Amino acid sequence: MGLGATRGVALVGMAGAPVDVEAFVTPGLPAFVVTGLPDASLGQSRDRVRAALAGIGCSLPSKRVTVNLSPASLPKQGAGFDLAVAVAVLAAEGVLAREVVRGWTHLGELGLDGRLRPVRGVLPAVVAAVGAGCPRVVVPRENAAEAELVPGAEVRSASSLAAVVRGHGGEVDGACDPDEDVAPRAPAPVAPPRLDLADVAGQAEARRAVEVAAAGGHHLLLVGPPGAGKTMLAARLPGLLPDLGDEEAVEVTAVHSVAGTFDAAGGLLRRPPFEDPHHTATTPSVVGGGSGVVRPGAASRAHRGVLFLDEAPEFRKDVLEALRQPLEHGSLVIARAGGAARYPARFQLVMAANPCPCGRASGRGDACSCAPLERRRYLSRLSGPLLDRVDLQVEVTAPSRAALAVGAEGESSAVVAARVRSAREAQLARLGGSGARCNGEAPGALLRGRLRLPAAVVGDLDAALDRGRLTVRGYDRVLRTAWTLADLEGTSAPDRDHVGAALLLRLRGRAA
Repeated sequence: MGLGATRGVALVGMAGAPVDVEAFVTPGLPAFVVTGLPDASLGQSRDRVRAALAGIGCSLPSKRVTVNLSPASLPKQGAGFDLAVAVAVLAAEGVLAREVVRGWTHLGELGLDGRLRPVRGVLPAVVAAVGAGCPRVVVPRENAAEAELVPGAEVRSASSLAAVVRGHGGEVDGACDPDEDVAPRAPAPVAPPRLDLADVAGQAEARRAVEVAAAGGHHLLLVGPPGAGKTMLAARLPGLLPDLGDEEAVEVTAVHSVAGTFDAAGGLLRRPPFEDPHHTATTPSVVGGGSGVVRPGAASRAHRGVLFLDEAPEFRKDVLEALRQPLEHGSLVIARAGGAARYPARFQLVMAANPCPCGRASGRGDACSCAPLERRRYLSRLSGPLLDRVDLQVEVTAPSRAALAVGAEGESSAVVAARVRSAREAQLARLGGSGARCNGEAPGALLRGRLRLPAAVVGDLDAALDRGRLTVRGYDRVLRTAWTLADLEGTSAPDRDHVGAALLLRLRGRAA
């Protein structure tokens, strides 16, 4: 009779919870039972553990093995508990010293031959272990670089269960050790070159709108005919954004770790991400979800970056409406019968749309063949509540031949990014203590309180509100844009021209 215990980590969304993994071996009919709300893949760990132990010469005796995952009320998912279960069983059998393994957290999936395989979410799991006062962590070799990004973590990596046993002072006599036959790690992928804003021919007004969006973290809608450059402009927006700070980089990296899209070879993700799902994407693929394990979607993977919806009216209505919550709160809560998972989702939304189904309503040459009702119905797929959350709504016209002439290139991304960086620095200094990092996140109470503008400056804005052209939410968003315009010009506060320009950007160039 023996009891062994070690630790694992359960992830619920981005939050990690330490789990005590206990194994109790007693005489009786042979059985291997896992308790403590395991899901199907975790329940199958008994077969993987049994085969892996046999593979290293530590076959389970003909006894009853009970594994408990505590707290039992917390759902546990995935194969990442395999290593912890195997170590607890070995401690219960006396192969490993019980007092030694109790102080370690073990993460990893086991192959039938005893090889350790990488798992998702190692970064937030190690953060949770360190925060719970258990900084000593064992992870698969492929996850080592990711785990070592966590300050204060004492990381030990291995490629097999046999190596873990030896690392804890145990012996595996005559065992087949797959640790001796490890495939070399694939080289880190080469980052694609940044796209340059100078590649966009003409489109001075649209380029200015993209710069304003980057400087203030504003959401953007581009409406124009096919070939006008909407997609090119959106794809170059991330290149204008400043690098992520330490706290932001950890947040973004943790999301991509849980999603399984993070390559630790390059370290923390320092550049704002860019996600551009196809218009046939489903709601779970965009906002997150799935059956069983809840995974982050494109909206969360775009956290602190850009979410681009090309051909936005072609997206399903439920997908578009599901974005209203993260646009307002900066996070997504995905509820399931077994609980709720929260993922960060503070992204910049950029949408591109044609003016009508045929796309030629504002183009040059061929006339539009769509009936007026078809045009209204097409753009009405972008609902009023959704558009009310979009700060900048810009008409993009088809480029002329003069714009394509040699020497007509605009400013490069490097020049524009320098202005954006200066504007962001001014915003951080002004918004310090409010919890906002840029004007697009500034709370309305701050805009109408300490940063309140004189009545003479916001006269046009008040008139638009009185005439019903703006909601109160839209009023605040115009003020945020006006502050961004002032920051780009280096002035201390917006004047009436800044407010008027912000109002025109909000109303797609139509007079208020």
